[in-house]
Amino acid sequence: MKLGRRCNVIVVMLDSFRQDHIGYYNGGKRVFENVPACATPNIDGFAKESIVLYNAYPAGMPTIPVRTELMTGQFTLPYKPWTPMYPTEITVAEILRREGYVTGLVTDTYHLFKPGMNFHKGFDSFIWIRGQEYDAFNSAPPRRKVEDYVNEKYDERWRKLVERYLANIDDFESEEDWFPAKVFHEASKWLKMNRAHDRMFLWVDSFDPHEPWDPPERLDKYTRAGYRGKKLIFPMGGEARTWASEEEIDYIRGLYAGEASFVDSCFGEFLAGIDELGLLDESVVVLTADHGHPLADHGKFLKGGDRMYSELLKVPFMIRLPGGEMQGKTEAIVQFPDLLPTLLDLIGLGNNATSMHGKSFVSILKRESGEHRKFAISGYQEAADRCIRDSTWSFVQRPEGQPDELYNLAEDPGENKNLIDEEPDEARRLASAFGSYFKKQEQKFIKGLQGKYELSHTSLDAGF
Repeated sequence: MKLGRRCNVIVVMLDSFRQDHIGYYNGGKRVFENVPACATPNIDGFAKESIVLYNAYPAGMPTIPVRTELMTGQFTLPYKPWTPMYPTEITVAEILRREGYVTGLVTDTYHLFKPGMNFHKGFDSFIWIRGQEYDAFNSAPPRRKVEDYVNEKYDERWRKLVERYLANIDDFESEEDWFPAKVFHEASKWLKMNRAHDRMFLWVDSFDPHEPWDPPERLDKYTRAGYRGKKLIFPMGGEARTWASEEEIDYIRGLYAGEASFVDSCFGEFLAGIDELGLLDESVVVLTADHGHPLADHGKFLKGGDRMYSELLKVPFMIRLPGGEMQGKTEAIVQFPDLLPTLLDLIGLGNNATSMHGKSFVSILKRESGEHRKFAISGYQEAADRCIRDSTWSFVQRPEGQPDELYNLAEDPGENKNLIDEEPDEARRLASAFGSYFKKQEQKFIKGLQGKYELSHTSLDAGF
């Protein structure tokens, strides 16, 4: 690719996709002893034609702050939590539309289209696919029995969440009804319909493999064949072993792998469609995820401000240039606000990125440099916990009264041995990389932040 050439830009945004569940990253190894390795042949093939980043980190989390960072090139961590896209913020869609691109958004990530969220700002076309998770889509009671999907430890609040999702998917009959299939089908359709335009920008935002995890039968092959327990498609929060048996934990992990593998299958069909349209040689294609997902690796399922480990922080991050040029891999550290300046730089519009917090890493893609940032910081704006990393060490700053944590990622990638007492100098070095501006005092509502975000505008927020 001749850098600076105006070409199409396609961003594929997945939700809750762990880096270690992609074969290209983990070599096809099992992550959990009793769960087969997740197969992702389509993402693996895409990776072989891309520049693959191993250390691309979100700063502000989760869903909405992450997308704000990617769409604006601005950090959200310490000052912008889960809030709408403000009228004064300038998005990638607005920039590219002014530069002659037709812009499209296809998504089932219902948080983007809740009342007032404004994440369609700047798009010529936006396609909402309804019914994910707790989306206020179907208010009728589900036809299936909720009791088949919960165990005796689920209280009424969690049962109601499961009930809403079951109602939303009551009419599913074939694989084409599942959300990833719908998202990627509509995305392919959009590209075909808009092929006549000189330049296209498409943001494809798939909410999967976010929970609940209910892969279609063809991909439900990671759970144990003899399992006869409840269909726990939606794990609860808190310490997993207080509400689930080891068999149930393995079952839930298997469902996640099946969901991730199904997303891979749908992405593969989307890629084939791009190729058929002759767009692979005319487009920059980005594949990433907003964050990973804890699967009781450190005791808990679900996301949260206190789960600052690799299973949440490390994501797939790949950039395919037209024709698959400059493919390879890099360990360079980047943060999500760096993506937009990089894309603009690639297509000759870097002069739009002057006021962005993010910094272009085109020099990394061109292999002119092996380092972009020395450190990365991640956290929830409203939580006290912060994770600061470099290429070897991960420091987790905990709220007052809790011990901080330090892990050697090279020797202990599972982050099982806390070295905070053995290596205090390393901890101090990492802690000093970001000032108090990025840190927050402990607040009483830290536990349960995720539920507060996701249940807004769903009629299910009472009691959370």
